[in-house]
Amino acid sequence: MSEPEEPEGATARLPLLDQDTGSHSGKDSDPASDPASGVESGPETGARQKPPPGPAGRKGRAGRFWSARRVPAGIVALLLLALAGVFLYDVVSVRAGREALAPRRELARQLAQRPLDDTWVLVGAGLAAALGLWLLLLALTPGRRRVLPMRRTHPDVRAGLHRDAAATVLRDRAMEVAGVQSARVRAGRSKARVRAVAHFRDLDDVRGDLHAVLSDTAGRLGLARPPKLSVRVRRPGRKG
Repeated sequence: MSEPEEPEGATARLPLLDQDTGSHSGKDSDPASDPASGVESGPETGARQKPPPGPAGRKGRAGRFWSARRVPAGIVALLLLALAGVFLYDVVSVRAGREALAPRRELARQLAQRPLDDTWVLVGAGLAAALGLWLLLLALTPGRRRVLPMRRTHPDVRAGLHRDAAATVLRDRAMEVAGVQSARVRAGRSKARVRAVAHFRDLDDVRGDLHAVLSDTAGRLGLARPPKLSVRVRRPGRKG
């Protein structure tokens, strides 16, 4: 007997985390796979007893994810390699008794003739300083702003939740509130903006229910810093 098919366009409920236990809600817990039971099950070794928690089992700090920034680093490395190769070739050429490259002779002439307060000298220095500050900013900042760090329940495991996924969960929960016709959610690093349209019920009641439901949902996403909510509810506009 075949299982009933889900209607087209339906969205499945995503699992949430219980704040107290950290386990998935909406599913029956299995003692063999429940971390709280102290037993792990593997495909070959079967069930084995987990070692008791010690100093190494402390929860780690849920920091932001750092980006490798391979593309900017690769571009900068290629540019520096090409520039160093050109200057090295020019130096070797001059040492061998040949003339220096025309661009280097022109650059030396310009630097010798133009004063330090010349407009083009100041513009070039400003561009070089801006490029250096940009590279330092890329090197010192984590990046990956669209990945929200989750709570660390194990020191060797780090997890993150994409902003769009968090916004999708909040929007699905908002659509379950009575009176909500449509909802839009934009999740940021520290704040989630919810814009809902209510076609019946009092707006204050809908706003209160939305804030209560979404506050509980945001706390159960497992994020290290649950986002603050900004909820706005309005009536649908008139057609025509």
